Amino acid sequence: MTQSPFPFDLVGFDLDGTLLDTSDELTVSLNHALAEAGRPPLSQGEVRPMVGLGAKHMLRMGLAASGDSDEAAVDALLPVLIDHYDANLGSGSPPFPGLLDAMDGLAAAGARFAVVTNKYERLAVKLIAAKGLAHRFETVIGGNTLPGGQRKPDRAPIDEMIRRSGSARAAFVGDSIYDVQAAQSAGIPAVAVRFGFLTQPVEELGADAIIDHYDALTSVLEGMG
Repeated sequence: MTQSPFPFDLVGFDLDGTLLDTSDELTVSLNHALAEAGRPPLSQGEVRPMVGLGAKHMLRMGLAASGDSDEAAVDALLPVLIDHYDANLGSGSPPFPGLLDAMDGLAAAGARFAVVTNKYERLAVKLIAAKGLAHRFETVIGGNTLPGGQRKPDRAPIDEMIRRSGSARAAFVGDSIYDVQAAQSAGIPAVAVRFGFLTQPVEELGADAIIDHYDALTSVLEGMG
């Protein structure tokens, strides 16, 4: 008997809360911006659910959680947050357990990789490089990559990932409803990770499959094929 080919030639990943646990760096930078406004710091656990729609959304949520939020404060503090995050990028943010071994196995099966994130593209590329992962990804699409500014849950970034890679059979891995909606709207299956920055039970995301650890990713994708 011959082994069936791996069903996907491209596996896309969200970044924050999926590839890397960036909650430590994001919390420090958010609290730096909040301190500029005289606000009390937030815990890492409080910040994790705020991640997923980009820095401006996280800052808006952080201001609301520490008192109140208005767009003037968001606009004033966003450069403070971004500059601090940029200056300290890569100081933490470890890969989630099992990720690198899973990617090695998937690559051996013929899969290629991409990142689609709502983080600014420049920061995403810099972070991935700082963690020594740049060589693993064919493309990185950020929240400001597309000319129209589309970001997840819009399907356009997923469509662009597929277009750039020339993929015929893609799947996407993420930790939020935005990831699931973007992938499924683009007509590809979504795998949700239980260990991510969840704002609701992972079963409620509507993903095609759920993994508890990256050890399970290859077998789950094989089963989805």
